[in-house]
Amino acid sequence: MPQLPLTIPEALHQRYSRDRSGRTWLAALPLLVAEAMERWDLALDLPADTGLWSGHGALVLPVMSASGAAVLKVAYPHDEALTEPAALGLWAGHGAVQLYASHTDSGTLLLERLNADRSLCDVPMDTAVEVWGGLVRRLSLPAADSPAWAGVPSLAERTEQLSDELPADWEELGRPCERRLLEAALEVCQTRGAVGRRSNNDVLVHTDLHFGNILYRGRDGDSGSSEACGFVAIDPQAMVGEAEFAAAPMLWNRTEELGSVRPEAALRGRLARLCAAGGLNPEAARQWSVLREVANALEYTRAGQRKNAARSVWVATAIAG
Repeated sequence: MPQLPLTIPEALHQRYSRDRSGRTWLAALPLLVAEAMERWDLALDLPADTGLWSGHGALVLPVMSASGAAVLKVAYPHDEALTEPAALGLWAGHGAVQLYASHTDSGTLLLERLNADRSLCDVPMDTAVEVWGGLVRRLSLPAADSPAWAGVPSLAERTEQLSDELPADWEELGRPCERRLLEAALEVCQTRGAVGRRSNNDVLVHTDLHFGNILYRGRDGDSGSSEACGFVAIDPQAMVGEAEFAAAPMLWNRTEELGSVRPEAALRGRLARLCAAGGLNPEAARQWSVLREVANALEYTRAGQRKNAARSVWVATAIAG
């Protein structure tokens, strides 16, 4: 089978060349791409003198398919990537990128092509908050007991795992945040986890719904007022749980816009606006965000990413109350 001469994007190469499993995946990429191109009868549609695209954990190629302009996504095989086909299938293009085809064994997806140069990263904050809120409402499908939902993990179960993992990780990593933050996170595990919940209002949650994971559908110049030509979500990392879990990524991004005068209050104000736009419970969103940022701080500390760890501790402290 002929293979395309692929030059792996440098960021992707740096991220996955550090261990054996990553290097194995990088070496397999040319064959995975060639198999997908043949499987779905695709033609590469990469402009001249343009490098391959990549996300945080995937190689992305613009292609032409039977459905028109599309992208081929080859994701590194990790648990979060496995939820993407199931979630995109449930959303069916309503508020999220359209899934044309998927191949589980290789982790390849054929997706609708969006405008990769137009995300919420460059949209004024007031507008971005409203767009985000509208997407949260649209994406929050009520959970159902059907085979289509089998590929989406439970947030409540993950929370129960965190209640066991966080204290041990905190000690092992040298107590990288104040004990009161750890205790606040553990309290969230108790109150919002499976044991502490009093009602079941689970929905499909896009757990990584930040500014950069919301791209424009349609051409530049479109009004964006209809479902066919507005902003939609990508890279869901989906779970089944409370919709308020989705708020946190909007807090740890674009923090430089909070200003130098009372940035903590500005961050809490952003959270309040996000909740109003998305129809979310502010207290539940605050609690989930504290838990997520404490967990993030520990993960960043383990990875040696001190700047990101410090940011996560600051966000958790600002909204912990």
